[in-house]
Amino acid sequence: MIEVAVTGAGGHMGREVIEAATHRDGMAVTLAVNRTAVDPVAGHEVADEADLPRLLDDRDPDVLVDFTLPDPSTRYVEACADAGVAAVVGTTGFSDDQLARIADAAESVPVLRASNFARGVMALRRAVREAVAALPDYDIELTETHHNRKRDAPSGTALSILDDVDEVRAERRTSGSRTESGEEAADRVHGREGEQPREDGEVGVHARRAGDVTGEHELLLAGNHEVLTLTHRAESRGVFAAGALDAADWLVGRPAGEYDFEDTI
Repeated sequence: MIEVAVTGAGGHMGREVIEAATHRDGMAVTLAVNRTAVDPVAGHEVADEADLPRLLDDRDPDVLVDFTLPDPSTRYVEACADAGVAAVVGTTGFSDDQLARIADAAESVPVLRASNFARGVMALRRAVREAVAALPDYDIELTETHHNRKRDAPSGTALSILDDVDEVRAERRTSGSRTESGEEAADRVHGREGEQPREDGEVGVHARRAGDVTGEHELLLAGNHEVLTLTHRAESRGVFAAGALDAADWLVGRPAGEYDFEDTI
């Protein structure tokens, strides 16, 4: 039985994780915390997040699952390092300093951090890398859409996809290949306004926030009188909760270090 601690228990993702873990064979929620007082979630009492370090020691969960905000998430991972608890992190928008602190914590415990826990997104990223390699001279535009309460833009998943594009183009440069346009790097252009002709090698990035959209990412490649679009759309937050719990199951017992969701697939 894997015992799970959940932070942000009063939030949308925290509730999804608790619900999913409660109904998953071989897994139990042993601790749930939130920054503000909330009613029990799926029958589990929710404690004050300020007590997390003590509660991790007292209840000794196997792994913590976190979908909160960068500042508290960083503190939670550090508390896990002190308590010897593995951590799965779905929070995005970290600063360089926060990422460095998480890396330090991962020297003591296994930490799996991912911008997206949907298996379809992992397949999308693989397809993106293949498409960019196969169509090096095509223009690229990335559009992501999320609910109107999402704080960071572009989304963490969008940034991961953009990093994939950069990685493929960097490999071409390293191998001595050049596109016909002579591009040297992917310049990210966030939206366009006024007179702004497209430059060679740039990647357009567009973030939309509306309604209760769970998450949609589309990469468009256009050239040679054709258009290729690669799209992933999440229909429910449940897909992220399930993926995070898959990651938690996989992570328990691993050596200390930093891991990615793709490592589990």
